[in-house]
Amino acid sequence: MSSQLIKSQRENAEIYHGEDLCRQKFHELLEYFSLPRGILPLDITEFGYNQSTGFFWLKQKNKKAHKFHLINRTLHYDTEVTAFIEKGRVRNITGVKGKELCAWFHLATIHIKDPSSGKVELAIASGLGNSFPVRAFELEDDKDDRQNNRN
Repeated sequence: MSSQLIKSQRENAEIYHGEDLCRQKFHELLEYFSLPRGILPLDITEFGYNQSTGFFWLKQKNKKAHKFHLINRTLHYDTEVTAFIEKGRVRNITGVKGKELCAWFHLATIHIKDPSSGKVELAIASGLGNSFPVRAFELEDDKDDRQNNRN
């Protein structure tokens, strides 16, 4: 995504600072769009969201690697991640990559096509992707809440 496009997207955005507030606001956004709160598990220091276009960005102090243990996959996050969000989907993602076999790929889309399937698809720019259980991208709090609701 060009820096000019990113700059124009930021002009009308709500911007938040501080790890707790950023995490809260970002999780609210994910919940509103029916996405699991753990899909981008970052240590956020700045969160911005342009409601009219769906563009958002997340900034963190350092690059981060996160292993999703349930699916045995590790994703690497740059200090800034940008994307557009809509119902059940995050698209045009920048700043996230994963390794498959011997090659690095930039993640382009996170999509829940059919919520009843319990699957989320991660895809690269070419459209190639894999489906994984949504529960692999939930936060521990969400898993605890789901377990408590069953009892």
